[in-house]
Amino acid sequence: MTNLPLQEVQIIIIDEDRAGQRIDNFLFSRLNRVPKSHVYRLIRTGQVRVNGKRIKAKYHLLADDKVRIPPIRLKVDDKKVDLDERTTKTLEEAILFEDDDLLIINKPEGMAVHGGSNINKGLIDSLKTLRPTVKSLELAHRLDKPTSGCLILTKKISVLRKIHQQMRDHSIKKCYHVLVDGRWPKSLNKIDVPLKKNTLRSGERIVRVDNSGKMALTTFNVIATYQDATFIEARLKTGRTHQIRVHCQYAKHPVIGDHKYMNSEGQKKFKTQYAINRLGLHAYSLEFIHPNTNELLSVTAPYPASFQSALNNLRDFPKITAAN
Repeated sequence: MTNLPLQEVQIIIIDEDRAGQRIDNFLFSRLNRVPKSHVYRLIRTGQVRVNGKRIKAKYHLLADDKVRIPPIRLKVDDKKVDLDERTTKTLEEAILFEDDDLLIINKPEGMAVHGGSNINKGLIDSLKTLRPTVKSLELAHRLDKPTSGCLILTKKISVLRKIHQQMRDHSIKKCYHVLVDGRWPKSLNKIDVPLKKNTLRSGERIVRVDNSGKMALTTFNVIATYQDATFIEARLKTGRTHQIRVHCQYAKHPVIGDHKYMNSEGQKKFKTQYAINRLGLHAYSLEFIHPNTNELLSVTAPYPASFQSALNNLRDFPKITAAN
């Protein structure tokens, strides 16, 4: 590991395409190897300024704004990781939809969306290498590292803003397929409890049900029930961090293979008895209005081999009930 040289102060003039974007999201894309907590600290302490003035993270940029970014020192891996033939093929085959505005991919489980300071390349870096002629390839939302499935990226900032507006309007339909511990009651079709982010002393980020947190709503439908587990469909009505995982834990049916929200005994049971070595969470489908064509776009992500294997292993045991 080495330190990158201390950069000079950068002054960036915002063009029309970036106008309307929040300053924190602009910085996340510009400083994609800098931890989000550090970016927020730069804003909070006034080291990032717009037109010479302090701003808040929710500030929306205007055309011709002058953004000051202070010098930043990062630790990075000396060894540059290029896309090998196998990774290139995997990513190309994972693309579910692509046009001049959007790229929707079936994100592989175990791949972080951002490389971060201790990871040379994440999904966004790899896709930028895969599509070098795309001027602006941005994540429209996120999936946790162990989660597979539908992930939207945009090729224009104007398109990104329109997708974010649909998310704020809750008009994007997100469906997840989930494997959970125990027998989920068919009558439990909605969980509506607030969630709050917390940071442990170790620095690990954890989310808890907390009345002082943000409103979070998930709806559920049982697909099939097995001896030790239930296969369910979860639909997000809000987009909080770890929302499905924490709501399932709250229902006392944690997501199988969840190292954050399932106890060690449960993890061991599904690993040893069912040979499940991944998180039982897959972003199965997305449905939304295409930002430029105004046509309804519906995309489904096939199960990766690891998720299908987990489902097959659970099915090998006697099925108790099944949804009609």
